[in-house]
Amino acid sequence: MDQATQVKYAETLRRLHHTDAVLLLPNAWDAGSAALFAHCGFGAIATTSGGVAWALGHQDGEQVPLQDVLSVVRRITHTVALPVTVDFESGYGTELAQVADAVRALIATGAVGVNLEDGMPGHGPQRSVRESAERIRAARQAAAQAGIPLVINARIDNWMHAVDVPSAPLADALARAAAYRAAGADCLYPIGLGDKATIAAFARAAGMPVNVMAGAGGMDLAELHRIGVARVSTATRFATLALGAMRQVAQQILLSGSFDALAGDFSYKDAQQLFEAG
Repeated sequence: MDQATQVKYAETLRRLHHTDAVLLLPNAWDAGSAALFAHCGFGAIATTSGGVAWALGHQDGEQVPLQDVLSVVRRITHTVALPVTVDFESGYGTELAQVADAVRALIATGAVGVNLEDGMPGHGPQRSVRESAERIRAARQAAAQAGIPLVINARIDNWMHAVDVPSAPLADALARAAAYRAAGADCLYPIGLGDKATIAAFARAAGMPVNVMAGAGGMDLAELHRIGVARVSTATRFATLALGAMRQVAQQILLSGSFDALAGDFSYKDAQQLFEAG
């Protein structure tokens, strides 16, 4: 991908956070799932670290070697003519220089957005506000040096662990939001937060676009838009749905000896058409 195209995609992704509609991002785990989402008509695509990890034979939690992650992202960006933002977990580095190097390598794949979480790898405890902000700043500086206006989605992990009162972590999360915004973040992702009133309060006070995670039984896009959410991602749900459907069919075949469960409305021809040139 040439730099002009990559800059255009980055600017498009940023603009999609500031429209009258919620930016809905499906999370792909390989070129095939990304191609399917593009065919469905999504305007941009995210990746899921969990889905990528499982497809490559690892657990989630920054267990996949960085070069393998970069290879997957490169295949996705070469397959779809859309902005691609990457779940980059905690940044693949303990030192700021390592984070910056990893982000530069990610940009070289054609990606134009990145999720950076403030928890330690593997959903560990949160880093301090200062350290987390410095890591975002390092990513922003790396992107500036590369000449790409990378869209940084700062994941705030306050709600990743069980919280009896959803509003309890709000003050700390908003302090983090202010620090991350000052460090160069473009969007905030309070992952695990599903309480309507707390999401609305966070969105009102955050001062920048807010991303939430979609889930069955939760608010729909219209309601999320009404309370101020700008971006919704599906996280691992498409990947787990695919694996779950495969498990169900496989078990039916083993139990019944019949292959009727292999019937479906998506064929070999449909898959081939996802990759037609032009």
